[in-house]
Amino acid sequence: MPVTMNGDRILELTLGPLQKPELADSIVELFKEIEGLGTIDPIDGGMPQDGLRRFRVTTPSSDADLLDLFGFHVAREEVQLRPWSGERVAPGYGFYPNAPGSPMTEEDPGFGFFDNAPGAPGASTQPPTEAAAPAVAAGAPKAAGKAEGKAPAATLEASSIRVSVEKVDQLINLMGELVITQAMLAQNSTHLDPVLYQSMVSGLTALDRNTRDLQEAVMSIRMIPMQTVFSRFPRMLRDLASKLGKQVELVTQGEATELDKSLVEKITDPLTHLVRNSCDHGIEMPEERRAKGKPEVGTITLAASHQGGSIVIEVRDDGKGLSREKLLKKARERGLHAPDSLSDGEVWALIFEPGFSTAEVVTDVSGRGVGMDVVKKNIASLGGTVEIDSAEGYGMRVAVRLPLTLAIMDGMSVGVGDEVYILPLSSVVESFQVGENVIKTVGGSGRVVEVREEYMPVLELEQLFHVPRSNDEHASEIMVVIEAEGGRIALLVDELIGQQQVVVKNLEANYRKVDDISGATIMGDGRVALILDVGSLVRRSRH
Repeated sequence: MPVTMNGDRILELTLGPLQKPELADSIVELFKEIEGLGTIDPIDGGMPQDGLRRFRVTTPSSDADLLDLFGFHVAREEVQLRPWSGERVAPGYGFYPNAPGSPMTEEDPGFGFFDNAPGAPGASTQPPTEAAAPAVAAGAPKAAGKAEGKAPAATLEASSIRVSVEKVDQLINLMGELVITQAMLAQNSTHLDPVLYQSMVSGLTALDRNTRDLQEAVMSIRMIPMQTVFSRFPRMLRDLASKLGKQVELVTQGEATELDKSLVEKITDPLTHLVRNSCDHGIEMPEERRAKGKPEVGTITLAASHQGGSIVIEVRDDGKGLSREKLLKKARERGLHAPDSLSDGEVWALIFEPGFSTAEVVTDVSGRGVGMDVVKKNIASLGGTVEIDSAEGYGMRVAVRLPLTLAIMDGMSVGVGDEVYILPLSSVVESFQVGENVIKTVGGSGRVVEVREEYMPVLELEQLFHVPRSNDEHASEIMVVIEAEGGRIALLVDELIGQQQVVVKNLEANYRKVDDISGATIMGDGRVALILDVGSLVRRSRH
């Protein structure tokens, strides 16, 4: 494969057939925006041929990284990468209407070596017969070079294929149906004769293990590295820092950490706001940092890592951090309940209130009080949470925790009357039997329970969802403690049914948004169970 002196690879990029040829311009813009991505030059004079655009690309990035990056603008099947074959680049680049790109001419201009080719324009291009031999000899290595260049391309094409996102989604949906079928088989087998059931246990266990392995393999197809998101920030941060008169260095960690493609597309805007917020509100001016004994160049760190079944994305800065007194003052000015007894975490959470801003001056960058509340809502809609940690004078850390995928999850099924509800297993802290006089009534209607010297609100699912009961049914006697958005609550249920994988089905696609419900699933016995939105339940307990 052709390489440059510094080791960068030289590739030929073909885009298309494109229904909108101007989409190719967005790929060109990527190379302008992303530092270190490389260079791109058109080899088609800027003019599409049969809907195809062709470019010469010089880059240190791998084919997989390029395909992931280009996938934000054009479909994977519309992108072809192959080693550069040595074709010359057209002198016109087609970037301007009055210079659309001139095709290369194959005519020999003549160099004055022969009487009938004095080097003047229009001279004969036919050299003497004896001069033709070197031209033929020179052509042989070139042809060999092309033949050699085809081998890596063939190897590349043989090692990977391009598949549309629709086909991958269909595969994931079928995987979900397989999980449901496996759950049904496991459920129905319990009604068999005990001897026959025991003979099936090993097979059911192997089926469960293989189903999980297949699920992980299928879900990994949609996973793309966080590098595709992180690579957008260096240029944006450099421009913003220059505009604000600050010096900022961006450090990225965990670029290879993978996340579901649909989540990557939706997390970009919230992360952009967090990075801009760190640069504008967090990092001080160079002279202020120098006076505090800090380096003049501030540091913003973007880090991604896997923790259990979640991915954690952190935005950290070494700026001035959050001021507890300033936040409390601003909150009281806005009429918010902000006593001095609030914990640091509760004070930091004030910045997520709608319209809340600590900026003294409204600019086109910040100060309008919009953004952080939208960031929290967007992340919550993805099933994620946001946590803030800060030390005044030393900086701030914002941690975004997201599920690796929204399609299949581990859940705990609980029963209330004849109804079954699903709790995300990642949100369940513990469960226990309720004793007499354990639940206390406060304020006339509110109920709390003390768990390990901590009081937490109690919610009865029976009342919340109006579950009917017969007169002879006993009241709920089991409590399940769940945690979300920095708070804990206790749910009263009748029974703990079990733990299982559930396939998340969207209710809004066929019905409408339902408060405190994030989706539904099909149980092993064929019944439909609602998946509880634990974040919404925690927020409900606070009001």
